[in-house]
Amino acid sequence: MSKSIRIVVAEDEAIIRLDLVETLREEGYEVVADTGRGDTAIELVREHKPDVAIFDIKMPGQDGLEAARAVSAEKICPVVMLTAFSQREVIEQARDAGALAYLVKPFQKTDLVPAIELAIGRFAELKLLSGERDALDEQLQLRKLLDRAKGVLIDKHHMTEQAAFDFIQKSAMSSRSRMKDVAQKVVDGELTPNS
Repeated sequence: MSKSIRIVVAEDEAIIRLDLVETLREEGYEVVADTGRGDTAIELVREHKPDVAIFDIKMPGQDGLEAARAVSAEKICPVVMLTAFSQREVIEQARDAGALAYLVKPFQKTDLVPAIELAIGRFAELKLLSGERDALDEQLQLRKLLDRAKGVLIDKHHMTEQAAFDFIQKSAMSSRSRMKDVAQKVVDGELTPNS
């Protein structure tokens, strides 16, 4: 087990929390902070930026669901929920709050590592998908901007679509600019074929 995986633990029952921290350390994880309060848990996650957070559902200050919601919204790290209840409704609430894995108390030591690894793996997949979505959004915005710039060149300068595209591309290459920046200048009227 890699010692580089850092964890914040939030569990209001001190005995369970101490046992969990000890078990995590025995498994090679680094527990960077632990608390018995949900509001403090959020602060600790923001401060330490761990690789994973383990939150109990029922805690004073803020419950684990609220804490998971906050941490998940900020995309700081994956959250594993601890719960004394295995009812579907509770599990669905944990999932909806952003938890990527959960453990039912009393949990077995053998369940701990798979839950943590599952949460870390799912979090990595979500980050990758989010990055891909952002790249696609950026490509779409560029495409729209290029189409607008070509439209300006076609309407105002009576160019063909290919000639308009070539003008934007050559202008970007000669000025060592991005096509996006050149297209924006065309749309803003700052760059014309005559300038």
